[in-house]
Amino acid sequence: MSLKDIDINLEYRTLMDNVARHFIVPALQESNEYDRAVGFFSSTALLEISKGIGKFVENGGKMRLIASPHLSDEDIDAISKGYEDRLKVVRDALLGELRSPKNNEEADRLNLLANLIASGVLDIKIAFTEKNSHIGIYHEKVGILKDADNNVVAFSGSMNESKNAYINNYEAIDVFCSWNDPEQRTALKTAGFDSIWDGNEPGISAISFPELDEEIIKKYKRGEPNFNIDSIDALPGQSRDDCRSNTNSFPQLPQNLKLREYQDEAIGAWEASGYRGIFDMATGTGKTKTGLGALTRLSEALDHELAAIIVCPYQHLVEQWVDDIVQFNINPIVGYGDSSQKDWFSFLKNTIRDQRYGVAGSQFLCFICTNGTFRTKKVQDELEKIRARKLLVVDEAHNFGAEYLRSLLNDDYDYRLALSATIERHGDAEGTDSLFSFFGNRCIRYSLEEAILGRGDEPPRLTPYKYYPVFVTLENDELERYSSLSREIARCFVSRNGKKVLSEKGKMLTLARARIVAGARGKIDALEKSIFPYKNENFILVYCGATKVVDSDDSNENTEVDDERQIEVVKKLLGNKLRMVVHQFTSKESRKERDEIKRQFANGQGYQALVAIKCLDEGVDIPSIKTAFILASTTNPREYIQRRGRLLRQAEGKDFAEIYDFVTLPRKIGAVTSLTDEETLGDRRLVYNELVRAKEFARLALNASTASKELSEIEEAYFGINGIDGFAKVEDCSE
Repeated sequence: MSLKDIDINLEYRTLMDNVARHFIVPALQESNEYDRAVGFFSSTALLEISKGIGKFVENGGKMRLIASPHLSDEDIDAISKGYEDRLKVVRDALLGELRSPKNNEEADRLNLLANLIASGVLDIKIAFTEKNSHIGIYHEKVGILKDADNNVVAFSGSMNESKNAYINNYEAIDVFCSWNDPEQRTALKTAGFDSIWDGNEPGISAISFPELDEEIIKKYKRGEPNFNIDSIDALPGQSRDDCRSNTNSFPQLPQNLKLREYQDEAIGAWEASGYRGIFDMATGTGKTKTGLGALTRLSEALDHELAAIIVCPYQHLVEQWVDDIVQFNINPIVGYGDSSQKDWFSFLKNTIRDQRYGVAGSQFLCFICTNGTFRTKKVQDELEKIRARKLLVVDEAHNFGAEYLRSLLNDDYDYRLALSATIERHGDAEGTDSLFSFFGNRCIRYSLEEAILGRGDEPPRLTPYKYYPVFVTLENDELERYSSLSREIARCFVSRNGKKVLSEKGKMLTLARARIVAGARGKIDALEKSIFPYKNENFILVYCGATKVVDSDDSNENTEVDDERQIEVVKKLLGNKLRMVVHQFTSKESRKERDEIKRQFANGQGYQALVAIKCLDEGVDIPSIKTAFILASTTNPREYIQRRGRLLRQAEGKDFAEIYDFVTLPRKIGAVTSLTDEETLGDRRLVYNELVRAKEFARLALNASTASKELSEIEEAYFGINGIDGFAKVEDCSE
C-alpha cells in the first residue's frame, strides 16, 4: 500500500472528525518521512498518534519537527534589550518546560518521545523570528508526509501538534495530495519547510539544541516504547488530562525493574509483620523503590482495595517520588501548594467520595503530599472520610518523631511503613520510641558502611572516599564569646520530670554558640589553602553554614544574623579571587533554577563549584560531586551521616570522592597544657563534639589510618590516654 491507497478528505474539522484516527495514523502507517512545523508542540500529541508512529518506525521513518519555544515576556524583553544571549534564554526556557510526568499515561508518552529522539527517528529544531533585535513567535502550522513511492500529502491550518488540538479544540486543516495537485501546493509546502529547516528562510532562525535532546532522553527514557496506547475517553465537560484510567491503573512492578535480594527480603519481612515496619536504609540503597515494591505487594494482597498515603518533608522530594510512582503504574494525586495538579484538593475529595461509593476504577487511591500539607486540618478531615483500608508511608520518617507531627500518627492506618536512612532521633529518646511504637520494628537495616563497602554479595551502592580533616582554631574574641555562652548555657538547665533539660533560653544560646563554630573566621583562609589545588577542577561543593563571618571588631552580640553572610564571603573568594565559575545553591532558588544549576554543574562545562546551604539536609541529590569542602557541620549523627551519604552518590567517572571537613578547635594544641581545669573543661565540650563526627568520617575512609592519626593527636592532647570515650559528655554538648 501507499498514501494513494487510503481515504483522505480535502478538509478535516476536529469536532466532526477524529483527525488522529482517521487521517494522521493511517497516513503515518504508509509513510517513511514526516515533517511538521507548528507554533506550539506538546508531547501529548504523541499519545494520540502512537499507533501510527509504530508502523512509521518499522518503515524506517524519519521525523523532522520545527516548533516555537515558550518564552515569557521577561525572556523576550531580556533578548530585545541585549541583557542576555538569545540562545541561552531560549535553551533555559525549553529545559524549564521539562516537568515530571503526572501519571502513567504521561510517562508512556514521554518515554515514547525520548526513544524517538534517542534512536534518531525524531529530529527537533526550535524556530523564532528576528527583526531589528526583536524576537517573535514562529506560528506556521504545516505537515508533510511522504511514502516510499514519493507520494506526498501536505496539510495546513490552525491545528498545533498537541493533544488539546487533536481532541478538545475546534481546529480545521486543508489537505493536498501530490497525485491530484494542479496548483503544486504539496511542492510549495515541502520547499517552504526545507528552506526553514536549512536556515535559508529570511527572518526565521531554526536551531538545534542538543542539550534539549540529552535532557529529554535522560529524564524520560525508561524502556522500550509502547506503540499500542489506547487513549482514555473523557467524560462530558472533562479534559482527558483530568481523567483517571479505569483500566489497569493498579500498582505493578515496572517491567524493567528487578528488585535486589535485600529489597525482596525487606518487603517479605514487612509482610510477615502484618504490613507494618521500618526500612532503615542508607542513601543510595533504593529505599524509595523498596517502599513502592512494598506498596505494590500489599495492594495485590488486598485486590487493590487500598488508600495509600505517602508523606515527604519537602516538595522536591514529593516530585522525586512521583517520578518513581508513575513507573509503578500509579496515577497519584499530588498535594502541596505549588503542585502541578492545580486543583489537587478537589481531585482528592472527589476520589475519596468515588472510592466510598464504589465507583468503578476507584478502589485504589494514592495521595502523596508534604509534611506541611499532611498536617493541615482540611487534608486530615478528608483522610478521615476514607473507608477503605489505609496505608501510611512516611519518607524521612525520623521527622515524625517530633511532637507536632507524631500526634497525627493515629490508629486509622491499618498498614504502616517508615523509611529513613537514620531512624533514631538525636537526643530525643521519646520521639524515637514513638516511631517504633507506631510503625513497628525494623524490617531491614542497611547501614552506610555496608552501602560503601558492600553487603554480602551485593556490590557497593555508594562511592568510596578519602577524608581530610582541616583544623581551624577560634580567634581570641571568638573563643571569648564561645566561653561566655557556655557559662550562660550551664545556668539554663531546669528540672522536668525528674530530668535536667535545657530551657528555651538555653536552646537559643546553644544555637548562638553553634553559629560561632560554624562561622569561625579562620575557615575562610583555610578554605583558600585547601581549595587552591582544585581551582581548575570541576564537580566541587562548598557547604556553608547558615551563619555570618563576624568581624573581629563587631562586639555586638545582638546583631541580627545574616543567614547568607558566610556563603557570600565564600562566593567572593572562589569567584573573584580564585577566578572559579561558581553558583550558589540554596532555598532561594526555585526548582526550575536548581535543575538548571545542577545540569550545568553535572555536564562539566558549566559551573565548577556550587556554594550551598542546607541542600544536603533537604534530600537534594547531586551525584556528580567529587570534592566537598564542609565548612559547617553538625553534632547530630543523623544529619552528618546523611550528608556524607549524599556526597557519595555514584556517578559516571567518579571512582572516589574527597571530603575536606573543617574541624574547629578552641585553641592551638601547644596551648592546651597551660590551661586551667575550668578552661580545659570548656574546651573539651567543643573538641568532643568535633572529634565524634571526625572520627566517624575517618573510620570508613580509604585513607583511614592517615586521617585517624591526625585526629588521635588532638584527642590525646585534650583527653589523655582514655580519649573521648572516657569523657563524661555534658548535656549541653549538642547543637
